[in-house]
Amino acid sequence: MLDQVADGVWVRQSAWAWSNAIVVRGEGGLILVDPGIDGSDLNQLADDLERLDLPVIAGFSTHPHWDHLLWHPRFGDAPRYATPDGARSANQARERAQTMAAESASGIPLELIGLVTPLPEDGGPVPGTIIEHQAHAVGHAAVLLADRGVLLAGDMLSDVLIPLLDPRRPGQVGAYETALDRLGEAARHVDVVVPGHGAVAEGPEVAARLAADHAYLDALRRGEEPVDARLGQDWLSGPHRSNQEQARHSTG
Repeated sequence: MLDQVADGVWVRQSAWAWSNAIVVRGEGGLILVDPGIDGSDLNQLADDLERLDLPVIAGFSTHPHWDHLLWHPRFGDAPRYATPDGARSANQARERAQTMAAESASGIPLELIGLVTPLPEDGGPVPGTIIEHQAHAVGHAAVLLADRGVLLAGDMLSDVLIPLLDPRRPGQVGAYETALDRLGEAARHVDVVVPGHGAVAEGPEVAARLAADHAYLDALRRGEEPVDARLGQDWLSGPHRSNQEQARHSTG
Protein backbone atom coordinates (compact mmCIF):
# COMPACT_ATOMS: atom_id res chain seq x y z
CA MET A 1 0.00 0.00 0.00
CA LEU A 2 1.20 3.50 -0.84
CA ASP A 3 1.98 5.76 2.10
CA GLN A 4 1.82 9.49 1.39
CA VAL A 5 4.83 11.20 2.98
CA ALA A 6 4.36 14.68 1.49
CA ASP A 7 2.21 16.48 -1.06
CA GLY A 8 2.39 14.42 -4.23
CA VAL A 9 4.98 11.95 -2.86
CA TRP A 10 4.11 8.36 -1.95
CA VAL A 11 6.23 5.41 -0.79
CA ARG A 12 5.57 1.69 -0.95
CA GLN A 13 7.95 -0.56 0.98
CA SER A 14 8.81 -4.12 -0.01
CA ALA A 15 9.68 -6.85 2.46
CA TRP A 16 12.84 -7.45 0.39
CA ALA A 17 15.59 -5.48 2.12
CA TRP A 18 13.06 -2.84 3.16
CA SER A 19 13.18 -1.45 -0.40
CA ASN A 20 11.19 1.70 -1.11
CA ALA A 21 9.38 2.29 -4.39
CA ILE A 22 8.60 6.00 -4.71
CA VAL A 23 5.82 7.71 -6.65
CA VAL A 24 6.05 11.43 -7.38
CA ARG A 25 3.31 13.54 -8.94
CA GLY A 26 4.74 15.71 -11.69
CA GLU A 27 3.29 17.86 -14.39
CA GLY A 28 0.99 15.65 -16.40
CA GLY A 29 1.29 12.47 -14.38
CA LEU A 30 3.37 10.22 -12.15
CA ILE A 31 7.10 9.53 -12.02
CA LEU A 32 8.20 6.20 -10.55
CA VAL A 33 11.53 6.28 -8.73
CA ASP A 34 13.22 2.89 -8.17
CA PRO A 35 10.04 0.75 -8.37
CA GLY A 36 10.42 -2.79 -7.03
CA ILE A 37 11.05 -5.40 -5.94
CA ASP A 38 9.55 -8.78 -6.87
CA GLY A 39 6.69 -9.49 -9.25
CA SER A 40 4.10 -9.37 -6.49
CA ASP A 41 5.37 -5.98 -5.29
CA LEU A 42 5.35 -4.59 -8.82
CA ASN A 43 1.80 -5.81 -9.43
CA GLN A 44 0.56 -4.36 -6.16
CA LEU A 45 2.26 -1.08 -6.97
CA ALA A 46 0.45 -1.06 -10.31
CA ASP A 47 -2.85 -1.58 -8.44
CA ASP A 48 -2.00 1.37 -6.19
CA LEU A 49 -1.22 3.54 -9.21
CA GLU A 50 -4.59 2.75 -10.77
CA ARG A 51 -6.27 4.09 -7.64
CA LEU A 52 -4.35 7.37 -8.00
CA ASP A 53 -5.96 7.65 -11.44
CA LEU A 54 -3.02 9.45 -13.05
CA PRO A 55 -0.84 8.16 -15.91
CA VAL A 56 2.77 7.10 -15.42
CA ILE A 57 4.80 9.53 -17.53
CA ALA A 58 8.37 8.53 -16.58
CA GLY A 59 10.63 6.41 -14.44
CA PHE A 60 13.88 7.36 -12.75
CA SER A 61 16.64 5.09 -11.46
CA THR A 62 18.78 6.59 -8.71
CA HIS A 63 21.69 4.26 -9.51
CA PRO A 64 22.56 1.25 -11.67
CA HIS A 65 22.12 -1.64 -9.23
CA TRP A 66 19.63 -4.30 -10.33
CA ASP A 67 17.08 -3.60 -7.61
CA HIS A 68 16.83 0.01 -8.76
CA LEU A 69 16.45 -0.80 -12.46
CA LEU A 70 13.11 -2.64 -12.45
CA TRP A 71 9.90 -2.06 -14.36
CA HIS A 72 6.60 -3.77 -15.12
CA PRO A 73 4.40 -3.83 -18.27
CA ARG A 74 1.49 -2.45 -16.25
CA PHE A 75 3.42 0.78 -15.71
CA GLY A 76 3.31 1.39 -19.47
CA ASP A 77 6.06 2.26 -21.92
CA ALA A 78 6.95 5.64 -20.41
CA PRO A 79 10.59 6.71 -20.78
CA ARG A 80 12.90 5.67 -17.96
CA TYR A 81 15.85 7.82 -16.99
CA ALA A 82 19.07 7.84 -15.01
CA THR A 83 22.05 10.17 -14.87
CA PRO A 84 24.24 9.86 -17.99
CA ASP A 85 26.87 7.88 -16.07
CA GLY A 86 24.19 5.78 -14.42
CA ALA A 87 22.50 5.01 -17.73
CA ARG A 88 25.81 4.07 -19.33
CA SER A 89 26.69 1.74 -16.48
CA ALA A 90 23.21 0.18 -16.45
CA ASN A 91 23.35 -0.56 -20.15
CA GLN A 92 26.82 -2.09 -19.89
CA ALA A 93 25.85 -4.31 -16.96
CA ARG A 94 22.30 -5.16 -18.03
CA GLU A 95 22.91 -8.89 -18.47
CA ARG A 96 24.52 -9.13 -15.02
CA ALA A 97 21.61 -7.20 -13.51
CA GLN A 98 19.14 -9.64 -15.07
CA THR A 99 21.07 -12.59 -13.66
CA MET A 100 21.19 -11.08 -10.17
CA ALA A 101 17.47 -10.25 -10.28
CA ALA A 102 16.59 -13.79 -11.33
CA GLU A 103 18.63 -15.17 -8.43
CA SER A 104 17.30 -12.75 -5.83
CA ALA A 105 13.57 -12.28 -6.39
CA SER A 106 10.68 -13.94 -8.19
CA GLY A 107 8.33 -12.81 -10.91
CA ILE A 108 10.43 -9.90 -12.14
CA PRO A 109 10.02 -9.07 -15.86
CA LEU A 110 13.70 -9.60 -16.65
CA GLU A 111 13.42 -8.22 -20.18
CA LEU A 112 12.52 -4.78 -18.78
CA ILE A 113 15.49 -4.46 -16.43
CA GLY A 114 17.93 -1.62 -17.04
CA LEU A 115 16.23 0.02 -20.02
CA VAL A 116 17.19 3.54 -19.00
CA THR A 117 18.39 6.53 -20.98
CA PRO A 118 20.27 9.68 -19.89
CA LEU A 119 18.11 12.27 -18.20
CA PRO A 120 17.89 15.49 -20.25
CA GLU A 121 19.88 18.41 -18.90
CA ASP A 122 16.66 20.23 -18.02
CA GLY A 123 15.40 17.22 -16.05
CA GLY A 124 12.68 16.39 -18.54
CA PRO A 125 9.55 15.20 -16.71
CA VAL A 126 11.43 14.49 -13.45
CA PRO A 127 10.67 17.33 -11.00
CA GLY A 128 13.10 18.82 -8.53
CA THR A 129 16.89 19.03 -8.53
CA ILE A 130 19.16 16.09 -9.33
CA ILE A 131 22.11 15.76 -6.95
CA GLU A 132 24.66 13.47 -8.59
CA HIS A 133 27.63 12.02 -6.74
CA GLN A 134 29.98 9.05 -6.93
CA ALA A 135 29.33 7.26 -3.63
CA HIS A 136 28.09 3.66 -3.61
CA ALA A 137 27.56 3.42 -7.40
CA VAL A 138 28.52 5.13 -10.63
CA GLY A 139 26.24 8.06 -11.39
CA HIS A 140 24.33 7.78 -8.13
CA ALA A 141 21.74 10.54 -7.77
CA ALA A 142 19.40 11.93 -5.15
CA VAL A 143 16.34 13.99 -6.05
CA LEU A 144 15.64 17.15 -4.05
CA LEU A 145 11.97 18.17 -4.08
CA ALA A 146 12.54 21.39 -2.18
CA ASP A 147 9.02 22.74 -2.79
CA ARG A 148 7.63 19.67 -1.01
CA GLY A 149 10.32 19.39 1.65
CA VAL A 150 11.46 15.95 0.49
CA LEU A 151 14.83 14.42 -0.42
CA LEU A 152 14.85 11.09 -2.28
CA ALA A 153 18.25 9.76 -1.24
CA GLY A 154 18.76 6.55 -3.20
CA ASP A 155 20.95 4.09 -1.27
CA MET A 156 22.05 6.72 1.25
CA LEU A 157 20.88 7.88 4.69
CA SER A 158 19.34 4.55 5.65
CA ASP A 159 18.50 3.36 9.13
CA VAL A 160 19.11 -0.27 8.10
CA LEU A 161 22.09 -0.04 5.72
CA ILE A 162 25.55 1.13 6.68
CA PRO A 163 27.35 3.21 4.03
CA LEU A 164 28.09 0.70 1.28
CA LEU A 165 31.27 1.61 -0.56
CA ASP A 166 31.73 0.49 -4.16
CA PRO A 167 34.49 -2.15 -3.88
CA ARG A 168 35.39 -1.75 -7.56
CA ARG A 169 36.42 1.90 -7.33
CA PRO A 170 39.16 3.50 -5.24
CA GLY A 171 38.64 6.56 -3.08
CA GLN A 172 35.15 5.63 -1.97
CA VAL A 173 35.58 6.83 1.61
CA GLY A 174 36.27 10.34 0.35
CA ALA A 175 33.58 10.09 -2.32
CA TYR A 176 31.06 9.06 0.30
CA GLU A 177 32.04 11.91 2.62
CA THR A 178 31.67 14.38 -0.25
CA ALA A 179 28.27 12.93 -1.09
CA LEU A 180 27.12 13.23 2.51
CA ASP A 181 28.20 16.88 2.56
CA ARG A 182 26.11 17.55 -0.54
CA LEU A 183 23.12 15.66 0.82
CA GLY A 184 23.50 17.44 4.14
CA GLU A 185 23.26 20.79 2.37
CA ALA A 186 20.16 19.60 0.53
CA ALA A 187 18.66 18.26 3.75
CA ARG A 188 18.62 21.78 5.19
CA HIS A 189 15.66 22.42 2.89
CA VAL A 190 13.59 19.34 3.74
CA ASP A 191 11.62 17.70 6.52
CA VAL A 192 11.46 14.24 4.96
CA VAL A 193 14.17 11.92 3.59
CA VAL A 194 13.23 8.76 1.71
CA PRO A 195 16.10 6.26 1.52
CA GLY A 196 16.21 3.44 -0.98
CA HIS A 197 16.00 0.97 1.91
CA GLY A 198 14.58 1.41 5.39
CA ALA A 199 12.24 3.77 7.19
CA VAL A 200 11.42 7.26 5.97
CA ALA A 201 13.21 9.87 8.10
CA GLU A 202 11.28 12.87 9.34
CA GLY A 203 12.24 15.94 11.35
CA PRO A 204 15.23 15.40 13.71
CA GLU A 205 15.78 11.90 12.32
CA VAL A 206 17.17 13.45 9.11
CA ALA A 207 20.14 14.97 10.97
CA ALA A 208 20.55 11.75 12.95
CA ARG A 209 20.94 9.74 9.73
CA LEU A 210 23.62 12.10 8.46
CA ALA A 211 25.45 11.97 11.80
CA ALA A 212 25.34 8.15 11.88
CA ASP A 213 26.86 7.83 8.42
CA HIS A 214 29.57 10.41 9.16
CA ALA A 215 30.42 8.60 12.41
CA TYR A 216 30.70 5.27 10.61
CA LEU A 217 33.07 6.73 8.00
CA ASP A 218 35.11 8.54 10.65
CA ALA A 219 35.66 5.23 12.44
CA LEU A 220 36.77 3.61 9.19
CA ARG A 221 39.32 6.35 8.63
CA ARG A 222 40.70 5.90 12.15
CA GLY A 223 40.90 2.15 11.71
CA GLU A 224 38.46 1.64 14.58
CA GLU A 225 35.38 -0.54 14.84
CA PRO A 226 32.31 1.68 14.42
CA VAL A 227 29.70 1.77 17.16
CA ASP A 228 26.68 1.40 14.91
CA ALA A 229 23.43 -0.43 15.66
CA ARG A 230 23.02 -1.29 11.99
CA LEU A 231 25.97 -3.68 12.25
CA GLY A 232 23.83 -5.96 14.40
CA GLN A 233 22.50 -7.47 11.16
CA ASP A 234 24.62 -10.49 10.25
CA TRP A 235 24.23 -10.01 6.50
CA LEU A 236 26.07 -6.69 6.70
CA SER A 237 29.25 -8.27 8.08
CA GLY A 238 30.64 -8.97 4.59
CA PRO A 239 30.03 -5.45 3.21
CA HIS A 240 31.44 -4.01 6.44
CA ARG A 241 34.67 -6.00 6.08
CA SER A 242 34.90 -4.83 2.46
CA ASN A 243 34.51 -1.23 3.63
CA GLN A 244 37.26 -1.69 6.20
CA GLU A 245 39.60 -3.17 3.60
CA GLN A 246 39.01 -0.29 1.22
CA ALA A 247 39.54 2.26 3.98
CA ARG A 248 42.86 0.62 4.91
CA HIS A 249 44.06 0.84 1.32
CA SER A 250 42.97 4.46 0.94
CA THR A 251 44.78 5.57 4.11
CA GLY A 252 47.74 3.20 4.02
